[in-house]
Amino acid sequence: MKTLIVDDDLALADVLSFTMRRAGFEVIMAHDGQSALDRWSDNNPDLIILDLNLPKLDGLKVCQQIRAQSNTPIIILTVRGEEDDVVKGLELGADDYIVKPFSPRQLVARAEAVLRRVTTSPVSPAPIQVGELTLDPLRSEVHCGNEGLVQLTKLECKLMETLMINRGSVLPIETLIDSVWGPSAGDRVMLKQLVYRLRRKIEPNPSKPKYIQTVAGVGYTFET
Repeated sequence: MKTLIVDDDLALADVLSFTMRRAGFEVIMAHDGQSALDRWSDNNPDLIILDLNLPKLDGLKVCQQIRAQSNTPIIILTVRGEEDDVVKGLELGADDYIVKPFSPRQLVARAEAVLRRVTTSPVSPAPIQVGELTLDPLRSEVHCGNEGLVQLTKLECKLMETLMINRGSVLPIETLIDSVWGPSAGDRVMLKQLVYRLRRKIEPNPSKPKYIQTVAGVGYTFET
């Protein structure tokens, strides 16, 4: 497995490199945003560990540009721990968000969890149809009636698959987190932003959702 580490702090980048190499990863390094895009394009890594405060090109823009072209897993690792930063990173498609200082063991565990999510075969490979919506889990695509095909990220697809399979049932927040990210990998903010992104793609009016309904204090349900 190849991981691209992007951090302009050379000493910390060396620590990250050592941590990931010891865990069995092949490491590629970049120390600014533009180099990160170049290394990603040239080396096709399996995972990206991305700082946000980068010279030449901000880490959020790097995340946005990569996500527009690929589902390469991205873990943001940064000192920027304000809720707005976390929300923005997840909105742009990051798979996980870790605030420095960090535990090397936790970083490796979360990297492995992210990779398991993208390499594990879907539980339900056959298309799932609910009303006007038809989800193809293998292609991460959903057909939305007259709106045509919509491409989903891997996490969006996993959330929608879980909700559609359990349509009509109220799924607690922790159940959804475990299903999408795995135990102890995601959190409530990440789930909220994932629901927000999915609603924007499949709902006729995301501000008044027809399909993904919030059950206050409990979780979410998928209505037909």
